[in-house]
Amino acid sequence: MRWWDIEPVMALELELFPEDAWSPAMYWSELAETHPGGTRHYTVAQTPDGAITGYAGLMAVGAEGDVQTIAVAPGHQGTGLGATLLAGLVEESARRGCEELLLEVRVDNLRAQRLYERFGFQPVGVRRGYYQPADVDALVMRLDHPTYHPEHESKDPDHG
Repeated sequence: MRWWDIEPVMALELELFPEDAWSPAMYWSELAETHPGGTRHYTVAQTPDGAITGYAGLMAVGAEGDVQTIAVAPGHQGTGLGATLLAGLVEESARRGCEELLLEVRVDNLRAQRLYERFGFQPVGVRRGYYQPADVDALVMRLDHPTYHPEHESKDPDHG
């Protein structure tokens, strides 16, 4: 993800997460840490004509990684793109030497939870009222010793 991706990412962010969308300033702050040696890694998936169909972000500090965000446009959900994006984050966390990878997911987002479970993430707790202003709880999930598993990848040509 680059600075010029923020505007289309924000359009998708607001469509997918209208109650608890990140702000453009949050994305600018995250991208400021994507430099070599930085703590962040962000990627986008695009169609051949450049339309963004998904995005994902990772924070990696020492032995701990955290999936900051992952999103897939409605017309591309169910195509394997989410798995491709997640596989990229898992691979990057392993490359950075993370011994565990954490994430938060809405307790009512069962589809995403099933995806994370396929990758070996296990529930480890709940953060009450994590998603605001909707006051929705987050399920905290952890993957110990992240590794790259190519069998989780989709052959989606839109990944960019």
